[in-house]
Amino acid sequence: MAERETIEKVKDKQGILAKIQNVFGLGYATKEDLRELDKKLRDLYHSDFKTLRHRWEELYLAALNAGKATDDFKKVIQIMDRIAEKVHHADYGYAGLMDRKGHIRETELARVFNYDKALSADVEAIVNAVNELHKDSEAENWTEAAAKAKNIKSLILAFESKWDEREKQFRPLEV
Repeated sequence: MAERETIEKVKDKQGILAKIQNVFGLGYATKEDLRELDKKLRDLYHSDFKTLRHRWEELYLAALNAGKATDDFKKVIQIMDRIAEKVHHADYGYAGLMDRKGHIRETELARVFNYDKALSADVEAIVNAVNELHKDSEAENWTEAAAKAKNIKSLILAFESKWDEREKQFRPLEV
């Protein structure tokens, strides 16, 4: 979704007070709404990772009891914890992401929101992979458990790379 479309959607959902605030505050209400939307999105991702962690703990214990746990099972927990905290403590309000020169405009805020929103496909892929392995564990089908745990670890690490890239995208290094 283009930044302009995101901004228009946010403006369509605003009430009369926000519209008045936009007129007198030079788009301040829209900027705040974009910040809040992105914060809620990151809270959802954090919640997803916390839920996944609990599910993964069950999986890990079941794999240990079945004698099928590999190193990847334990590493997934560690990586999930690390990523959940990165997402939870990501810069709010974008001041930490943006170049401090000049104003942060709606377009830049919409671009950050769109970047974060695009990561939902990655979160969904992780959730689906964990759910699939959870179903296998309930059926006591451990034949592909090691490979699936390795794949889940890879998916989570790929998400982490994209999350880390977020900061680089919006705060270019100056030499």
